[in-house]
Amino acid sequence: MRKFNNGFPGYNKNEVNSFVKNVTTEYESMLEKLKVRDKEIENLRKELEHYKDLESTLNRAILIAEESSHSIKKTAFDESRLIIEDAKKNASRILNNALIKAEKIENESNLLKRKVIQYKKRYKSILEEQLDEIERLDVEN
Repeated sequence: MRKFNNGFPGYNKNEVNSFVKNVTTEYESMLEKLKVRDKEIENLRKELEHYKDLESTLNRAILIAEESSHSIKKTAFDESRLIIEDAKKNASRILNNALIKAEKIENESNLLKRKVIQYKKRYKSILEEQLDEIERLDVEN
């Protein structure tokens, strides 16, 4: 605490005035600093609120991205399953068609073999008849 010198009548007027001036200056300076701090605090609060909103938006975006990812994975899995099922059906159909064609070719092959055997028998029979005819001609001469 400050002590003042005594003068006539009471304390020294200049010292008291100087002290009051200093106190007033200090008080105004402190008030100005408080106003600046209050503005900084308000700005920081606004900035914090902005970042909280931004965080909330980012969290929602992450959730939406995760949901989209799960949805895309499920869709891809379902599509792959359908493609595999379709491929199996096509493979089964192709295999059945190939078996039918193979059976048909085998039947045609067997038919051709029988025809060749019949042709050989007829040709052999004709040749034998011709040989018999030739021998009869030789015998008659």
